[in-house]
Amino acid sequence: MRELVERSIDSEGVLQPPGTRRGRMVTVNLAESPLGWLRSRALVDARQFEAGERLRADYERASIAPSVTMRWAQRIDGGGHDALDPTSAQIAAKRRFDEALAAAGPGLADILWRVICAGEGLPAAEKALQWPARAGRLVLTLALDRLAAHYGIG
Repeated sequence: MRELVERSIDSEGVLQPPGTRRGRMVTVNLAESPLGWLRSRALVDARQFEAGERLRADYERASIAPSVTMRWAQRIDGGGHDALDPTSAQIAAKRRFDEALAAAGPGLADILWRVICAGEGLPAAEKALQWPARAGRLVLTLALDRLAAHYGIG
């Protein structure tokens, strides 16, 4: 899916809020994740991308992100007892997510969460973590390698 919009970026490559007209204008696909962007430009390999997508899927299944509305869970498995109920599935996803971040390690979990789960671009994550420019991609690829090893992705 493509959802293209024009946005401005500052001299460090950080996207500015919508409506800001400072710096250079770029076209951004709002439907594309930062990890998908890196993959489409061969800056992460297929193994690293798959590991990141697994982490993001568990993050979303665990419903860890803040919410402003109630979640009404509806059974779609026909009512049988062969599948996890929504609450158990959420708890299992949270456990898998926590184990994956623990396997990455405390120094690498921050960049994984910011880029994969929170959807921050690398320049914004580097700035928030007070890292030098262009250090984020190297650290992210190390974190994704650890994550792939944790998941057993060959």
